[in-house]
Amino acid sequence: MEQIRIFYFSDILCVWAYIAQIRLDELKTTFEDKIAIAQHFVPVFGVAREKLENRWRDRGGLQGYSNHVQEVAKKFDHIIVHPDIWTHVTPFSSTSCHLFLHAIQLLEAKGLVEQNQQVFEKATRAFREAFFTQLADVSDRKVQFQIAEELRLPIAAIQAQIDSGEAYAELSKDFELVKEHTVTVSPTLIFNEGRQKLNGNVGYRVIEANIRELLHNPPGEQSWC
Repeated sequence: MEQIRIFYFSDILCVWAYIAQIRLDELKTTFEDKIAIAQHFVPVFGVAREKLENRWRDRGGLQGYSNHVQEVAKKFDHIIVHPDIWTHVTPFSSTSCHLFLHAIQLLEAKGLVEQNQQVFEKATRAFREAFFTQLADVSDRKVQFQIAEELRLPIAAIQAQIDSGEAYAELSKDFELVKEHTVTVSPTLIFNEGRQKLNGNVGYRVIEANIRELLHNPPGEQSWC
């Protein structure tokens, strides 16, 4: 049976994407080779500091947003959020981080790192955890290199993907897909060649039900629903 292709869009600085990581892991465990998840980035926090200062100006500013994130995090036992999130350290942009992660993804695609190690996924998880638990400014290139070194990734090879422009090309593909599928929320899952979309904090069972429906009723076949 042909794999169910899923586009998964997220922003590295989005608490909902941080929360949803466990659901993504569960999908891969449950469906294994029946699904193929392609991860992409949507720049919800592309202009992070300015956006939050403007949108939360009348609700306590950055402290107000920090309180909001902490209240959200309290509802989920599987994540940890630092009490000074977004106030002690406020990254300028998630885009820098997305570019760096695409450079790591290219290393994996080219076989320049150990195969079957899920390097890109590990790096994505490490960047999120570094920000939300340690207040690391993951938009800063020095911090990005530090995390990469901790993961024992080849720094020069990562920089080469950025310097060549190839990582920028991958990021531009994300921008085009975001426009094509009208993605505005992190995380967003898109199934069935763009005909089905799940936005935001969607429970695992809902995501699972969508996949099972596609597995039992492949695109192009008639379904009573």
